[in-house]
Amino acid sequence: MQRIVRFSLALLVGMFLFSSSSAQDDLTDERMLLTFIPNVQFAPFYVGVEDGYFADAGFNVALEHLQEPEVVDLVAAGQANYGIVSGEQVILARSQGRDVVYVYEWFQQYPVGIVVPAGEDMATLADLTGKKVGIAGRFGASYSGLTTLLQSADLTESDIQLEEIGYNAPEVFCLGAVDAAVIYVNNEPLQIHNRAVAGDCGDVSDVEVITVASQADLVSNGLIVSADFLADNTDTVQAMVTGLDQALLATINNPARAYLTSMIFVENLPNDENFVATLESLADEQDAFLESEPTREEITESRWAMRDTLAETFDADTLTQFEVLLTTIDLWDADTLGYSDLSSWETMRDTLLSMDMLDNADDDLTIAFTNQFVDSES
Repeated sequence: MQRIVRFSLALLVGMFLFSSSSAQDDLTDERMLLTFIPNVQFAPFYVGVEDGYFADAGFNVALEHLQEPEVVDLVAAGQANYGIVSGEQVILARSQGRDVVYVYEWFQQYPVGIVVPAGEDMATLADLTGKKVGIAGRFGASYSGLTTLLQSADLTESDIQLEEIGYNAPEVFCLGAVDAAVIYVNNEPLQIHNRAVAGDCGDVSDVEVITVASQADLVSNGLIVSADFLADNTDTVQAMVTGLDQALLATINNPARAYLTSMIFVENLPNDENFVATLESLADEQDAFLESEPTREEITESRWAMRDTLAETFDADTLTQFEVLLTTIDLWDADTLGYSDLSSWETMRDTLLSMDMLDNADDDLTIAFTNQFVDSES
């Protein structure tokens, strides 16, 4: 309930600040460096730009999609002030002398897992022994996540047959070329499930997912700045974090409206007139619902109720990206948005050490991140 009160107050304050900043035309231009490509999973940033949360905080934000190492390099070099990367990239960058600081944890749960056929006697990690497991490649969050999962079951890479399959897990899995696959839990399992339901996934009728988050707490994607920029611009960083925090909360609370906003930024999202009209109706109903100050659990239920309502009229293909957004929101949501824990950083560091990606554990992790900008009352 505290969070909904905060949401309402943020709207009132934001309306005032937005009108003031528009009149004064004094917004600061900033680049926000994202990874991957424009995708509904970046909805909070689209909401932040289009619905005025960044402007309320004093910024005219331009979004750019780059590769993760590029984001780290540009922020560390002071060529951009803000970027989104995974926690592992922060640890690796700092070990190489690039002094970046993580100031807001966007993903509260690590988004990687292993997908297996349902009912195939592979319900535990130990059951993967000797099996062919597909992975995009031996790099990045997928590889770190797999290593952590194997370690949690006292397994090593040599206990499985690891196959590099690129970013083709649904296709390769459904062809039966692998027994299991390392995936991003908010996206590919849904794609495979839809193929299975349509009878287009061999003998697989459905899937189960073993998530990293169920076995270990690894620090995931979040907002970084350089240490120099942070030292000289504490108030500015606080303003940016506040804008992102409010945009994230708005997305969590009303995914129908966030999805509509994402259509402006993401090509090929379903935009059938009836679908858009239904989403607009659901978004309006959700706004009214939020005025009743529901609990976090009630808001969670309301999100998935939207999906059930849409499923009464629209097919799986139309709903896929909306479901991706809902599943991703579950990875963002938390009692305190933006907060990261030292233990999750230590677990990630230990994983990187076991992968021989770090030479030592000398870097002080307590200065690799900060929670000073996080609203502990959220």
